[in-house]
Amino acid sequence: MPKQPGGPRRAAKVRTLEDLAAVVRRVKRQGGKVVQAHGVFDLLHVGHIRHFEQARAMGDVLVVTITPDRYVNKGPHRPAFPQGLRAEAVAALDAVDYVGITRWPTAENAIKLLRPDIYVKGPDYKDARKDVTGGIRLEEEAVRSVGGELRTTEDITFSSSTLINRHLSTFDDPVNDYLDGLRKRRSSAEICGQIERLRGLKVLVVGETILDEYVYCDALGKSAKEPILAMQYLSQETHGGGALAIANHAAEFCPRVDLLTYLGATNSHEDFVRRSLKPNIRPTFIYKPDSPTIVKRRFVEKYLVTKMFEIYEMNDSALCGREEARLCDALKRRLAGYDVVIAADFGHGLITPRVVGLLTSRARFLAVNTQINAANIGFHTISKYKRADYICIHEGEVRLDHRSRQGDLKELVSDISRRLSCGRIMVTRGKKGTLLYRSGEGFLSCPAFALKVVDRIGAGDAVLTVTSLCAAAGLPSDMIGFIGNLAGAQAVTIIGNSASVSKVAMLKSIESILK
Repeated sequence: MPKQPGGPRRAAKVRTLEDLAAVVRRVKRQGGKVVQAHGVFDLLHVGHIRHFEQARAMGDVLVVTITPDRYVNKGPHRPAFPQGLRAEAVAALDAVDYVGITRWPTAENAIKLLRPDIYVKGPDYKDARKDVTGGIRLEEEAVRSVGGELRTTEDITFSSSTLINRHLSTFDDPVNDYLDGLRKRRSSAEICGQIERLRGLKVLVVGETILDEYVYCDALGKSAKEPILAMQYLSQETHGGGALAIANHAAEFCPRVDLLTYLGATNSHEDFVRRSLKPNIRPTFIYKPDSPTIVKRRFVEKYLVTKMFEIYEMNDSALCGREEARLCDALKRRLAGYDVVIAADFGHGLITPRVVGLLTSRARFLAVNTQINAANIGFHTISKYKRADYICIHEGEVRLDHRSRQGDLKELVSDISRRLSCGRIMVTRGKKGTLLYRSGEGFLSCPAFALKVVDRIGAGDAVLTVTSLCAAAGLPSDMIGFIGNLAGAQAVTIIGNSASVSKVAMLKSIESILK
């Protein structure tokens, strides 16, 4: 089927997926051969142009599908160009007949919808073993399922990521300087290889189950007769938070994770809790009498995702009696069998002094966080532990432990290290990044990578989880800081704990950001 002279106008080339499916059917009925290419195409360059020209020569019509912005997993700084501009740039090329923006994170659904005769990838995808996501195999299965074939083009390759990192970086100068230094010391393959080592860890998470409930509202204005803000209810959703979220993060990196937590004996929400856990998590529940499962209900103005106030539904008295004994018995039997125990201590009564004693005396590698919140501030600090192998806490929690607003942070961290005999401490500092202390090495700072913050809830838990695994596996300090801050940057783009940190997205981010 010959190509129309001059090709369709640029705007007419960009179609909905349903329109493209109809175009493909029409071309095939007329005996034409359809070729599909797919990608992000964030910065169009000569490598893309030659790729499209070769792909077009394989058939009669070339359809290019583009990953939507929300699924571009190349790091917190990407995409550099929004999906509309990316589609317009591709459509400007004579070799391209049609362009569509997909609705999915990967290409398989678009392939099955369009049913191309040939699906084309670039030469850098010829060796499927180098694809950390496993996407090439899935794409090949999809195209074969619709009677097509997978082919690769052959030509020089360029990297959009390298060009963007070097010439169009959206990071500020301190972050770019940090990344330039890291690129000289570490390769993406080295760091990704270290992350793969985490699969060998046996993990136990101990901590309180918290259900994070978001109640979305629209602001109506001040009440006519009372000095209060009137809101209109829109919707609500509940996420598995607290120790549930930490177990889910860990389950992305490790094949099996065990969880010890408590639920309320009344209003336990156990069915929801079980559904919210990934399949490779094995939970053990202690049922706390005269208590509900903890719910933290946040009322949120939906348009800007602005939290207005929150209500805690809980009984945070200390676990005692038979329930505490059951938890302690479980720990005595099982602690020695784990490579890393993550104590996610939210200060709501699960981790009692007896439990602390068992964790500190029997865990082979103990990672600890003592989170301050509205219910425990002033009563709950890291000093309740007498030993830890790794600590991950916010700067405010360090300062609260010392009752010091202005003291030198490094001196405060060094003091905690001495008192708790802890050789590794990470301090999270929000937009200032992280500060990691390692005995014998000193301090190492890592800047924050987040460029878009949707919700900070749960970001600290993500950093705690991923860096605890890295520390237990013995990763170098610069890798721990870098990986932890990538986890934090990914987490702040997620509403609450509605999703866990994705290992695949992290590996793709590392590949992209270090090019």
